[in-house]
Amino acid sequence: MKQTGVAILLSLSAISAANAQSAGQWTINAGWMHLSPQDSSQPMTVNALGRSATVPGSGTSVSDADTFSLTATYFVTDHVAIETILGVPPKLSLSGTGSLSGLGEMGSARVWSPAILAQYHFGAPNARLRPYLGAGLSYVWFKNIELNSPVATGQFLYSPTLGTHLEGPTSASLSKSLAPVINAGLTYNIDSHWSVGVSASYVWLSTKATLTTRSSLGTVSSSTKVKINPIVTFVSVGYRF
Repeated sequence: MKQTGVAILLSLSAISAANAQSAGQWTINAGWMHLSPQDSSQPMTVNALGRSATVPGSGTSVSDADTFSLTATYFVTDHVAIETILGVPPKLSLSGTGSLSGLGEMGSARVWSPAILAQYHFGAPNARLRPYLGAGLSYVWFKNIELNSPVATGQFLYSPTLGTHLEGPTSASLSKSLAPVINAGLTYNIDSHWSVGVSASYVWLSTKATLTTRSSLGTVSSSTKVKINPIVTFVSVGYRF
């Protein structure tokens, strides 16, 4: 009986160790990410003919987006981990609001935002449920910018005074930035390799949107600062090795 009891204890110990998220281990998670912008913007400023003017009541809003994402987490200790986040760049759409609401959807862009976070995982390494908190930085830039017709042709620059003279072919640029990130999550360890997880992050993200129009009267520059500040939720399946 004593030998049987010792065998059972050793078996339970082996199971606990197998389920542990411990120092030196890697976990790869794959899943679905949802971005919900908590957006706001400054009024648009137009620079033309040597003058600068603000368009009263102008604004923009940013759409929600979904994408597939991957994370790689390395446990430096039983509690401290470093996580990197990559994924398919989501497509965000920008629409006019206020005095620009008549433009509807102004354009869209793909957002590239790899991130690195330091995390603290609570509880014992062999716990089934492990909550965590994290903070880090994301480097953000935009590609594949597409403008809809009223913006691409400069129609948004029509004025009663100058008529269509400020209109013309228009291109867009969005500034790059380093964005602070905080996140919180929960991992459920199914067995020695597989787990499921949920997390929520907040990103302090803003960009300067600039429209450059080649009009018959010269180059016209229109710009606004857009705060995107998304809440990012992530549901995933993980494999530990």
